[in-house]
Amino acid sequence: MEITFFGAARTVTGSSFLLEHDGFSVLVDLGLPQGSDEKKMGEDLPFSPAAVDAVILTHAHIDHSGRLPLLAKLGYSGPIYSTAATLSLSSIMLEDSAHIQESEAEWKTRKRKRHGEDAVEPLYTGEDAARALELFHAVEYGERVELSPSMWFEMKDAGHLLGSATIRIHCLTDGGEKSIVFSGDIGNIDQPIIKDPDYFHEADFVVMESTYGDRLHNQVDRDECDILLERAKKLAAITDDAFKRGGNLIIPSFAVGRTQEILYLFRIIMDKKLLPYEIPVFVDSPLSVKATRIFSSCLREDYFDDEARKMIERGINPILFPSLVTITDVEDSKALNSRKESAVIISSSGMCEAGRIRHHLKHNLWRSDSTVLFVGYQAEGTLGRSLVDGTDHVTLFGEQIAVNAKIEVLEGTSGHADQKGLVKWIGEFKKKPEAVFVVHGEDNVSQYFASKLKNEFSYHAYAPKLYERFDLLADEIPLQSDTALKEKTASDIRSSFRILEDSREKLEEVVSRMERAASGIDLTNEKKAKKLSDAIRRLSSDVDFLVSKWNGDSR
Repeated sequence: MEITFFGAARTVTGSSFLLEHDGFSVLVDLGLPQGSDEKKMGEDLPFSPAAVDAVILTHAHIDHSGRLPLLAKLGYSGPIYSTAATLSLSSIMLEDSAHIQESEAEWKTRKRKRHGEDAVEPLYTGEDAARALELFHAVEYGERVELSPSMWFEMKDAGHLLGSATIRIHCLTDGGEKSIVFSGDIGNIDQPIIKDPDYFHEADFVVMESTYGDRLHNQVDRDECDILLERAKKLAAITDDAFKRGGNLIIPSFAVGRTQEILYLFRIIMDKKLLPYEIPVFVDSPLSVKATRIFSSCLREDYFDDEARKMIERGINPILFPSLVTITDVEDSKALNSRKESAVIISSSGMCEAGRIRHHLKHNLWRSDSTVLFVGYQAEGTLGRSLVDGTDHVTLFGEQIAVNAKIEVLEGTSGHADQKGLVKWIGEFKKKPEAVFVVHGEDNVSQYFASKLKNEFSYHAYAPKLYERFDLLADEIPLQSDTALKEKTASDIRSSFRILEDSREKLEEVVSRMERAASGIDLTNEKKAKKLSDAIRRLSSDVDFLVSKWNGDSR
C-alpha cells in the first residue's frame, strides 16, 4: 500500500497522488500546475501512463483535472471515475483547457518562426480532451465502486464545487482492511448555492488540503442566511461605490463555481432590493456561460443548499436575472470596453493568468474610477496575487499599465475551508488516523498547518515533499518539523509590534489632545469638565489594568 505525491505537495496546484496496492494502481486527480508551481513541477507527466490502472477525480477544477487529456494522449485507456456533475463540468473545462493549449502553442509557433525556430506542439488538443472524456464513468455519492479484488472506493460531497467529492479508498491487506481518505478541496462552511461538506468518520490514513491552513475567513458563527445577506450587502456596497465614481466593477472569477456564486449574490441583491437601481452584469467568458447553464440544469437535483432550494421553490432561478447578459462573441467582449455606462464585468481566469479578463484589466486598471474585486484564492506568482499584494503597475500584452483602480477583496467567498473549517474536517474522524498528509498548500502554509495539527491536536501530521513516496504499511512516516510554525509565529510577533508602535504614537496623540482640552476648558461648564475628567480616568484605568497584568505575568 504505497503512495507517491506527484503534485500539490508543498504546492497549491497540480494535484496528483498515486496509490498502489496488491498489483493495482489508482491515480487520484491529475491537475495542471499553475503560477510558480508550473516552474517548479513542469507540465509533463512524472510517471508512465502504463503505471496507472484507474483514475478517480475529486472535482472538475483544472488544477485537479487539467492533465487528464495528456494522460489519454499518451495512451491511457482505463476508467476515470467522478460524480455526474463533475463529468458535466469537466466536459466543458477540459475542452476549454485544450483550446488554451492550442492557442498558446499557435502564438508561440508564430513567434518562433519569425526567428527561424521550430514550431511548438500543444500539451494536448481538443481531440485528446474528447478522448479523455470518453473514459469517464459517473459515480453517485455513497456508491461502492470496485477497483480490483482487493480495492474499492466511495465518495462523499466535499462541499467545494458542484459535484466535488472526498474519496475513501479501501484496501484489503494481510492484516485486515485499511482505508485512506483523500479530501480533495474541502468546501467552505455556508458557501453560496452548494451544500456544506459531508464527512467521513473513519480512516487509517488521510491526505488533506491546506490552502487556507494559516488564516481565517473572518466570519463568526451565525445563521447561513445572515452570512449570505452580509456578503451580498458588501458586494452591493462595492458595486455602488464603483458606479458612483463612474467606473466599472471588474471581477476576475473562476469560470466554474465562483462565477455562479457571485451571480447568486447579485440575485440576492436584486431580490432584497439592496440597491435602488438595476445592475447591468456581464459574464464575459464562453466557459463561464456554459458552466452557468450546467448549474441551472442541475437545479432540480440534490446538489444545492437549503437557501438556494428555497429560492428555487419560489420559482426564482438563483443565478439568472433580467439584467444579466452572457457574452461569448469576441466582438461583443471588445465592445464592453467602449461602454460609457458603468457595468459589472465578470470574466475568467480567476487568477488573471489567461483569458478575456486580462483585456478588461488593461482597459480598467489605469482608471481611478474603476474597481477590481477579487473573490477567490490568488496563488503565488500569478497576476492576481500581485494586484492583491499592492503592486503599482503590471505588464499586459507587452504594455506597462499603472494600477490606479481600487483593489478590493470580498472576504468569505472562498470555496476552500479556512483553518477553522480544516480543523473541523479532520476532527470529524472518531479515531485519529495513523498519519495525516497535509497537501495542497503553499510550502510554508502546508508545513505550518501540519505542525499545528501535530502540536495542538496530537495528530501524526506531515507535509510531504514533491515526489516523496511511502509504503503506508511498512515505512515510518516522518513527523512535521516546526520550522515553518516558528517562522510564522516570529513573523506574527514582529507584525504585532509594528501595530503596537503605531498605537503608541496614537496614544501619545490622545494624551496630548486631552492636555490641550484640559488647558482650554471652561471651568464653569461642569458637565463638559466631568466628561473630560471621566475620559481621562477611563484611559488611566485601562493603562493601569495592562500594567498590573504584565507586572503580574513578569513575576
